[in-house]
Amino acid sequence: MEPDSLTTKTSGNVITCRAAVAWTTNAPLSVEEVTVDPPKACEVRVKIISSGICGTDNHILEGKMETPFPVILGHEGAGIVESIGQGVTTVKPGDKVLMFPLPECRECIYCLHPKGNFCKKQNILSPTGLMLDGTSRFTCRGKKIYHLQGTSTFTEYTVVDEIAVATINDRAPMDTVCIVSCEVSTGFGAVFNTAQVTPGSTCVVFGLGGIGSAIVMACKLSGASRIIGVDIDEQKFPRARALGVTDCLNPKKLKKPVQKVVKEMTGVGVDFAFEAIGLIETMVSALKSCNRSSGVCVIMGVAPTGSQLSFDPEVLLPGRTLKSSVLGGYKTRDDIPKLVTDYVQKKFNIEPLITHRLPFPEINEGFKLLREGKCIRCVLSMRP
Repeated sequence: MEPDSLTTKTSGNVITCRAAVAWTTNAPLSVEEVTVDPPKACEVRVKIISSGICGTDNHILEGKMETPFPVILGHEGAGIVESIGQGVTTVKPGDKVLMFPLPECRECIYCLHPKGNFCKKQNILSPTGLMLDGTSRFTCRGKKIYHLQGTSTFTEYTVVDEIAVATINDRAPMDTVCIVSCEVSTGFGAVFNTAQVTPGSTCVVFGLGGIGSAIVMACKLSGASRIIGVDIDEQKFPRARALGVTDCLNPKKLKKPVQKVVKEMTGVGVDFAFEAIGLIETMVSALKSCNRSSGVCVIMGVAPTGSQLSFDPEVLLPGRTLKSSVLGGYKTRDDIPKLVTDYVQKKFNIEPLITHRLPFPEINEGFKLLREGKCIRCVLSMRP
């Protein structure tokens, strides 16, 4: 459908479409007919083309992360602008766009800081499930449906605030670049921005799922000489080796704590460690895997709400550094579209990070593949 035709038929009207609604935790998603209101001032309505299934979506379904229900999940989406609200100036109907779970208002102290990206208008730490004006744009069975982190991409149409959407290279393949909005930006940014991995360095990556795989790819691009992959699911090892992992460890089969084995393998510990699981235990193991003088540990995994990280401060005293970032520290609207352009220009290839593609109605099968460790990333197609 051409953008002009799309806009003419739907602009300013309520749209009825399909969406995968999570009515409660620990239950399959239900593909339902929902209504999507027109965008209000400073909002954008987007026709979703593709969406990745991220581990964070699964954590929410498992009740590990605080989110209001019922909700339309999904935060890794690529689409085409269907219509815009009053005052929107940065995108227009027909634009190819990515949506981001972390906005960039370009006005707050964090957005204006040269290194900051955790916008004050984020809806991650204390999620409301609502747009910036405190209301929802989704209704199903006569009930209000909540948004996820201002995105909600498991639907044929969504409404996002202008500060959470950006245009991308017009040559970008829309069935692939959705993963740049989270998986790629989170993994690449952890390596390039947060850790700043150096050529010839040694790295360890805890968790070889979607984010971990992107981290491995970025470590290789950075010239790391050795990349140790840690996971309890050995079916992930062949894929990890193909992406750049040089050594694979299964902690369940080790006679010593994994951090001690890593230290023995490297002599003093790694230069850079990354935790992409979201468990307190593996966060501490990753930190202790670093060499104690100058090792850098970056936590990317999201721990269950209310978790407490605890370790002896002497672990840091000799010089180790513990860091973290959201979406790799990228300013979302300014920086992430550049990653898309780099991919289009063949500076790197993200396609190996997508192992499965499914039509939208098979979304629960996609979650099953994720939970069973059978995929790095499953991308859903919203096309009929």
